[in-house]
Amino acid sequence: MSPTSREVVEKMLQVGRELDIDAFVDLMAPDGHLEWPFRPPGAPARLRGRAEIRRHLTRAARAFVTLDEYRDVVIHETTDPEVVIVEYEALGSVVATGAPFHQTVIAVFRVVDGHVVVYRDYLDPLRLIEARSA
Repeated sequence: MSPTSREVVEKMLQVGRELDIDAFVDLMAPDGHLEWPFRPPGAPARLRGRAEIRRHLTRAARAFVTLDEYRDVVIHETTDPEVVIVEYEALGSVVATGAPFHQTVIAVFRVVDGHVVVYRDYLDPLRLIEARSA
């Protein structure tokens, strides 16, 4: 039996914070995509497929921000059993300076047969721009 959509999302959040790229990619559907509707200049709008997601995350991991914890995580299960919405605060530090980093995130996931087919990450691009210039 496949895990529930909520269970998949909880695991995705865990491995994402831990920067376990292999586990993160394994949770994605082979043709799944990761999107950032709001992003800083130069960041991709969408990554499609496991290979492209793995390539990007491997390059970007620990590039300018490390995440230490997620706080105030609220998981909303919707009337569509495939869709889960998550709100949380991401706390960490800017790699170059060690300055504190705080990000508010809302993410929307669509999970089918135990794999994420869509991960739409609504983060605050201004926080990332600030971190890059810190």
